Amino acid sequence: MSVLGTMLEHNRNFVDNHEYEQFKTDKFPDKNLLVLACMDARLVELLPKAMGLRNGDAKLIKNAGALVTHQWGSVMRSIIVAIYQLRVDEICVVAHCDCGMNGIHPEQVLAAAVDRGISQQTIDTLRSAGIDLDYWLKGFDNVDDSVRHTVGVIRQHPLVPRDTPIHGLVIHPETGALRLIVDGRKQEAGA
Repeated sequence: MSVLGTMLEHNRNFVDNHEYEQFKTDKFPDKNLLVLACMDARLVELLPKAMGLRNGDAKLIKNAGALVTHQWGSVMRSIIVAIYQLRVDEICVVAHCDCGMNGIHPEQVLAAAVDRGISQQTIDTLRSAGIDLDYWLKGFDNVDDSVRHTVGVIRQHPLVPRDTPIHGLVIHPETGALRLIVDGRKQEAGA
């Protein structure tokens, strides 16, 4: 059976057995918290448990590297909506050691795309259209610096209230140990 078939079969049993009832909550996070974290598979269950979060406690946004690369992109839009419509008043950016975005090189990603059937002509057309694929696909060299950068992008957004604490942390993907990089409560005034 395929992954999708297995998933759908599990879901039928999950619903039929009312297993969803233990997860019932509403759309507002109980801790008024938003967590921007990496999409790494090791963090699916580890991250919430290491942070003491249960279903309904926080809004969770996951992407490659826990990065905000564009002030007007979908990640930043989600953060703004969470602040003004979903009662979020504190934000944690959580990256991790041994991240796949650490040291990633755009040329390697594009070479893999060509190997999977994307034509070089498509890549050349995108570049000719003004899309900076190298910037868009670039990773980072230092996880602590990356966290500081993302915290700064969020902090400097013109629609983020100055009194919103934005913290930066790094989690160890095996032990769940959290290391504080930026304490947003110390950054509130004028940062």
